[in-house]
This record gives sequence, structure tokens and C-alpha cells, in this order.
Amino acid sequence: MTETNERSVTVAGVDCGTNSIRLKISRVDEHGYTDVLPRVLRVVRLGQDVDKTHRFADEALERAYAAAREFAGLLEEHHVDGLRFVATSATRDAANREAFEDGIESILGVRPEVIPGTEEARLSFLGATSVLGPEQDGTMPAPPYLVVDLGGGSTELVLGGDGVDAPADEVTHAFSMNIGSVRMTERHLLSDPPTQEQIEEAVADIDAHIEEAFRTVPAERTGTIIGVSGTVTTMTALSMGLSEYNHAAVDGRRVSIDEITDVDTRFLLMSRADRRAYKTIHPGRIDVVGGGALVWSRVLAKVAERANAARGAGTITSYVASEHGLLDGIVLDYGRRLLAA
Repeated sequence: MTETNERSVTVAGVDCGTNSIRLKISRVDEHGYTDVLPRVLRVVRLGQDVDKTHRFADEALERAYAAAREFAGLLEEHHVDGLRFVATSATRDAANREAFEDGIESILGVRPEVIPGTEEARLSFLGATSVLGPEQDGTMPAPPYLVVDLGGGSTELVLGGDGVDAPADEVTHAFSMNIGSVRMTERHLLSDPPTQEQIEEAVADIDAHIEEAFRTVPAERTGTIIGVSGTVTTMTALSMGLSEYNHAAVDGRRVSIDEITDVDTRFLLMSRADRRAYKTIHPGRIDVVGGGALVWSRVLAKVAERANAARGAGTITSYVASEHGLLDGIVLDYGRRLLAA
């Protein structure tokens, strides 16, 4: 029997976003990572009203602390070499973020890292591309990859290399937009269901952010769009007609832009009561999934328009949904750094 001295570390990562908080424990080695405890997700709506008040609400903080206490219990069951807690859009915007950081540190023993949008983009790209594999016809998705991480408070556009002048898994351009499912719902889509005027105002807001992002990210170079986050995977599952959410079925699914736009529009115009009939939608996303769907539709339309104008009609007609993104990037990046140290 051949002995191996391959080194590995077991790390935990927490991704605390505007709408949800997620924990993952993985073993990382030179080949990648293997889950020890698959993703645990809790919808806490930490970003409740942050766009308006620029502060965390007391009840939102308590929801986040309750999830952190649950995570602490899970971490006691698994030996880990380190824990990295990453906080994103809502925490960047909150004036009382120090109170949140103090509370989390008292529960989990680590202080949250409030990362900038560019670092969030890099980690999302790392997570999404690290597990990218052949599609049903046996071919790999065409680079350059544009990873779209659509969160509750922000949306990151991250473009990688073409595989020739720059490695396909290397980030070349990135931009973080202050638009997301929670932010658009609280800012514009106030009626249930939203009015046409509210939708038009939201579209104008979203499109302005996308055009600003395109000044940094050359979206016309896109070979494959990879969509990550709860909004993208939820809308993908709905387009598939799943009666219940199925991670394995959604991961890697290719969906046409025309098809998902129709689904996005249907659920945007739907009342919250009607959305509750769909078990595919997590209960914590019922009220904001329409806002996320609208952001997703506009990003897809704008990227396709730009790529098809520059490289010919039919260049971009679909996207690939991924269950892997920021949280995967957190554990993989952190594990690699511990191994290197």
C-alpha cells in the first residue's frame, strides 16, 4: 500500500448576507474541498430596512444571533482548524455594525470580517468555478465566465479570463452593485403585488447600476453566464417545474434567457399569498423573490444584449445555475491559506 503525506485542514465558513446566513464545514486539501457538514441556511433578514435607516434593527440582530447560537452548537460537534465569518452588503452599510460584530464574536469566538464588494466578487468566482464541470453533451462551458452573485443587498458581476491570455479561473474584472432582492423590494416594490409604476422605477434603478458596472466589467466578452445565490437557484427551480427544491437537480442546469424571463415576470407580478403555494420557494424569500427575479432578468438581458451586439447574434442565449458561490469560496480560500501557513 502506498502511503500518502497529503495535508488537509478542516475549516468552517459563515456567509452572512442581507437576507440569509449560511454555515459550511469542509476538509480542504491541494485538490479542492470535501464537505463535512453541507450548507446550513437560515433566513434572518439582517438587512431589514438598512437601505432606509442605515442601521440594523434590534429584531434583525436577534434573528442573526439566534442563528449564530445554532451554528455554535453545530461547531461543537465537529473539530475544525479554523472558522472564518464573512459579512457582506448589509453590514457594510450599517452604522451600528460594531454592535453586530461584538455580538457575533461573543457567540462564535471570531469577529466578522466585513469584506468589500471586490473581495466578495473574488470569492464568489472562486467558489463557482472551482467545481465547474462538463455539461450534458460532454463539453465544458465556454470561457470567459461571468459569475453573477445576486444577493439581498448587492449583486456582483465577476469576469474571468478567456483561457488563452488569462486563465479561465482567474478574475480579470469585477464590480459590486448596490442592488439586490431585499434592497429593490424595500426601495421600490412596496405594493403587493407591485404596481407597474413601481416596477418601472425599479427597472430604471437596476439598469443604471448595470450600466455603471459595464464601465468596469466588459460584459461583451462573456462566453458563459454562471448565476449563483438563492434568487437564481430558486427561479431556476421554478422554471424546471419542481414541486420541491432539489439542490442536485438545479446545480449545473442550463436555462434559456427567454424561458427564465417569462418565469421571473410571472412571479414578480404574483401576490405573496399566491407565491406561498410554491414549496420550491423558501418561506423567507416569499416577499423579496420578485425583486430578485427582476434584478436577474435585467442583468441577463443587458449582458446578452451587449455580448450579442459585439460578437454576433446567438452568442449568449442562456445561463448556467450553480449551487456553489461565496460560501464555497470562503472555505476553499481560507483552507488554502491555512495550508500555506
